[in-house]
Amino acid sequence: MRIELISKGYNEGNRLVSVIEKKLGKLDKYFPDDSAEAKVKLSTVSTDKFTMEVTIRFSGFIARAEVTSDNMYDNIDLVLPKLDKQINKFRARINSKTPKSALPLNPPADEEAAVSKDKLGKVVKEKRFDISIVTVEDAIAELELLDHDFYVFVNAENNKVSVVYKRHDGDYGLITPEY
Repeated sequence: MRIELISKGYNEGNRLVSVIEKKLGKLDKYFPDDSAEAKVKLSTVSTDKFTMEVTIRFSGFIARAEVTSDNMYDNIDLVLPKLDKQINKFRARINSKTPKSALPLNPPADEEAAVSKDKLGKVVKEKRFDISIVTVEDAIAELELLDHDFYVFVNAENNKVSVVYKRHDGDYGLITPEY
């Protein structure tokens, strides 16, 4: 797996880089060759809080995890189980739909039994609603009025379906598709 480190306001040392490479190297068991790419973004949130964001891309599959703590070495230990869980969930979904010969991820033999179809979620409710053409500011106001975590709307500025959502830090995020 190729690993790219990106630092924003954080000075990583050689020891941290080697720890990240070693621990992310444990995920190589899932990828058949060196075609997987991991981007590790290290950033400083405050004087005593550091964030690590890891994104792994492999033939159309993207696994992403982000953690914040007071120590970057703790972050790598916290982010790995999240990535492992996402990869296993993806493998289980693929296993239920395609023959094993067509799987894009190499399953470790000892973990094959651990992945079960029972852990996969399913659609239990379908909701339909009218979508309105509003500005981002109006969408945020509607989000707050409805007391939801996200709001789907057509952005009046570009006529694209967009989603505004409430972030953990109290700010808002905007998702706009590229098509």
